Amino acid sequence: MKRVLVTGASGFFGRHCLHELVQRGYEVHACARHVLDMPETQWHGVDLMQPGAGTELVQTVRPTHLLHLAWDVGAGFWSAPDNISWVASTLSLMRAFHLSGGERFVAAGTCAEYDWTNLPDYVREDAIREPATFYGAAKENARRLIESYSHQTGLSFAWGVLFLSFGPHERPERLVPSIIRNLLAGRAAETTAGTQLRDFLDSREVAGAFSALVDCTVEGSVNIASGEPIALRNVIERLGKLTGRSELLNLGALPMRPNEPPRLVADTTRLRQEVGFTPRISLEQGLQDAIDWWRQHQ
Repeated sequence: MKRVLVTGASGFFGRHCLHELVQRGYEVHACARHVLDMPETQWHGVDLMQPGAGTELVQTVRPTHLLHLAWDVGAGFWSAPDNISWVASTLSLMRAFHLSGGERFVAAGTCAEYDWTNLPDYVREDAIREPATFYGAAKENARRLIESYSHQTGLSFAWGVLFLSFGPHERPERLVPSIIRNLLAGRAAETTAGTQLRDFLDSREVAGAFSALVDCTVEGSVNIASGEPIALRNVIERLGKLTGRSELLNLGALPMRPNEPPRLVADTTRLRQEVGFTPRISLEQGLQDAIDWWRQHQ
């Protein structure tokens, strides 16, 4: 029996992974600080930042596979000192998992690991990694250490490099939900000029991609993204159109953030050809579903 432990399981896309993995035939164990009531899933209320908590959990569950999504990405996470603690927690969890007989370890990385000052049009997994943020550096160092360990020990390891995502349960201050919430409330939505080209993927598709990555033998980094460039302005204008409140959009009211790359788009060849995952939810449908969700949760 394939048994998977998912950390960060009540998070933005973690919760969507649970059903995906059940459908793939796994006995699913979910770990989070705040447990949810979901069928076909065994929940463990665990704070992985507590010393020894991860080791005790894997010794209890004895998973064959582990999908590690837990990491604090709350306010100020780009420079938060706790990123160091999350690196330590991740390494401890991985080591305990392997020693307990675990076979495959999959974890979430970030496009912030790449060098944003020297980006090709489509960023491959072998692109230069030179993080500009503390968060990106923490993720990159965790990846390098786990990858080195896996090469020495034979532990199967994959690192899903996440680009931009959106969907239900996203933090309300993020771009897409902040615009939706303002428009639904009849408030002006102030944004940058939106000339930046980005790569968006619905959170349900992110979950599908990570679940497919767990359920295969592909090793190393794999970009989790759509591979389709779109200007932020187009996303913002679509939200205005779909909510019927385009007159409330104020494009160009905010300045661009310093050092923000003009283009950040993934090469998804490995995801599509090696992992065998292709997104199916269109951007338009994903945005509409996000609007419908926020209408119910304002």
